[in-house]
Amino acid sequence: MNRQLEKAMLEKKALEIIYEKNDHTFSKRNILIKHIKAFCLTKKQPRIFRIESILAASYVKENKRYA
Repeated sequence: MNRQLEKAMLEKKALEIIYEKNDHTFSKRNILIKHIKAFCLTKKQPRIFRIESILAASYVKENKRYA
């Protein structure tokens, strides 16, 4: 499923999703992925990043510590 989400985001294609809400009921939606919600290790808090503003990405070196 993660690959499908990533591909839809990169290709700017709509997805039909089914998800479980907080009250344990299910909902079906058609969505476009426009933002990435992530935990920022630099600011140490959740952040939302606009996809069109991300200019480059790479994996963090494993020996770098974030505590």
